[in-house]
Amino acid sequence: MTGDLSSTGAAPSVFPALEALLPRVAKPVQYVGGELNARVRPWDGAQVRWALMYPDAYEVGLPNQGIQILYEVLNERPDALAERCYAVWPDLEALMREEGVPAFTVDQHRPLGAFDVLGISFSTELGYTNMLTALDLAGIPLHAADRDEHHPVVVAGGHAAFNPEPIADFVDVAAIGDGEEVVGDITDVVKAWKAAGRPGGRAELLLRLAETPGCYVPSLHRVVYDADGAIAEVAPTNPRVPRTVQKRTTVDLDAWPYPKTPLVPMAETVHERASVEIFRGCTRGCRFCQAGMITRPVRERSLRGIGEMVDAAVRTSGFDEVGLLSLSSADHSEIAEITKGLADRYEGTNTSLSLPSTRVDAFNIDLANEISRNGRRSGLTFAPEGGSERIRRVINKMVSEEDLIRTVSEAFAQGWRQVKLYFMCGLPTEEDDDVVQIADMAHNVIRAGRAASGSNDVRCTISIGGFVPKPHTPFQWAAQAHPDVVDARLRKLRRAVNKLGRSSRQIGMRYHDGQPSLIEGLLARGDRRVGRVIERVWREGGRFDGWTEHFSYQRWVDACTAELEPLGISLDWYTTRERDRDEVLPWDHLDSGLERDWLWDDWQDALAAREQDDCRWTPCFDCGVCPSTGTDIEVGPSGTTLLPLTPVKTVPANTGPRPGA
Repeated sequence: MTGDLSSTGAAPSVFPALEALLPRVAKPVQYVGGELNARVRPWDGAQVRWALMYPDAYEVGLPNQGIQILYEVLNERPDALAERCYAVWPDLEALMREEGVPAFTVDQHRPLGAFDVLGISFSTELGYTNMLTALDLAGIPLHAADRDEHHPVVVAGGHAAFNPEPIADFVDVAAIGDGEEVVGDITDVVKAWKAAGRPGGRAELLLRLAETPGCYVPSLHRVVYDADGAIAEVAPTNPRVPRTVQKRTTVDLDAWPYPKTPLVPMAETVHERASVEIFRGCTRGCRFCQAGMITRPVRERSLRGIGEMVDAAVRTSGFDEVGLLSLSSADHSEIAEITKGLADRYEGTNTSLSLPSTRVDAFNIDLANEISRNGRRSGLTFAPEGGSERIRRVINKMVSEEDLIRTVSEAFAQGWRQVKLYFMCGLPTEEDDDVVQIADMAHNVIRAGRAASGSNDVRCTISIGGFVPKPHTPFQWAAQAHPDVVDARLRKLRRAVNKLGRSSRQIGMRYHDGQPSLIEGLLARGDRRVGRVIERVWREGGRFDGWTEHFSYQRWVDACTAELEPLGISLDWYTTRERDRDEVLPWDHLDSGLERDWLWDDWQDALAAREQDDCRWTPCFDCGVCPSTGTDIEVGPSGTTLLPLTPVKTVPANTGPRPGA
């Protein structure tokens, strides 16, 4: 069903038809809705209706903070409503096609085609094929050029939206940067256009959205290619359209305390906890980290704001774990006060704290003891990222092995028994020995753990992923390592671990082969021509490419051969080729705030293995973010305290919708 942009009637629920299919699929509970804290708004009372999609399975998508934040922000508006949807597994997809059931939301089971806006949040590029499945099941034309004013406006967001060119044919708008305020602006534009009688049709609506800060409309930019396949120019096709689109930045996080009432899942999910974002942005300058680059500058939430959010999350959800989230949570300037205050508040209850992202050089045992005061010690996780001191200088991850050993020794002496270490393989300038040294680091961790604890019952797990160069980072010019190179180095590492004798039995090794990483690299740094590859893969059965059991490397390789080689380019051209300084990159017209020259200079520093300091505590390095976003680094002391609230372990009655309501 489509047509809500020009229709005022209520969209009927598809649940009666869906319900008959659910006994025939795996995990049917993920499609029924009715979660605690779900929002149900009257359809006829809203002028603008959003469907918010996370293009992965319910178990991955429901805990996503971005979707939950926008879901609450939009539903607090009296003139709007928002419902959620997730990717359906292939078993249900097949049945839906057989029975003619369209893609639906889980809140009221309305068809996606009935909404004004379909917002899709991409944390990873490997969700692109799932987007095409949703569009097709919804009856929405795959190509934006084929849609009219009766179809929803398809808006892409999330980190992958900082280079939406590979999906430019499929999306109408890419929202760049923080979403809290831009979704309100998009709502206002759509509302005003509808109220005025939809003047100029869909073309005028897209022009108005292109004039909205942070909104990029790919169809209103023309791409010209050189004879060698590189981009010659990206230029707007209408004088009303800006040449470059600057990201949106939410300055005052305390003014946006979302989610206030976390969703409690109906089925098992990857994270069973309430999550509170304690700050946004990072200035550590890890050169591989797109999230750290594109979310600058650092904006801390105050102690009072954090305390109120944690209290609300615990009271309204009943979760017994609260994750304090950021890119490096222990870097909050008042993290000691936060953890002690929260540990004091919840001591003697079943509520525990966790810091899912922690750097070795920001971690200490006092901090660890506070977050584990309720007796939960599941293990410590750190991310050295590189096995050798040299490669850590290249990536600007200045974590010394001495610091790591000292930290884990203290932890083992205090009763911890497990440490997990994250690394990457295939980094720029990497050689075999940089990877093999990971085995020595793990061995030294085990040896230090035995000495500190007086016990042989200690474990170290090393987890290795393939490196993917990302846009808006110093490594955006780098050549990506071929999967054969990555896999060969991982085999050498496995042999090195096995040669450690008694220690090898206490070292676990988990890794991802290089093939999915190469395809992620294609999608991360691709241009509009990659869209035909995505569509071909999808038409040939590509679904859930982020899941090992569904991913087919050969399908992607074959699609690249068929679609790219007639154009004189290839999979390798997009991935294993190093770019030069003057090449126009597909995302150069999208402004993350970082100066291109600064990124290039940092790339040269990486090649010379020169590290860069954290600009929070040193003079400005002129990366360009603060002046371009009109803000500055915001760190404590915040001048506030955690409110001395007494936790009440009561869970409100389920006010979510009944299935099919």
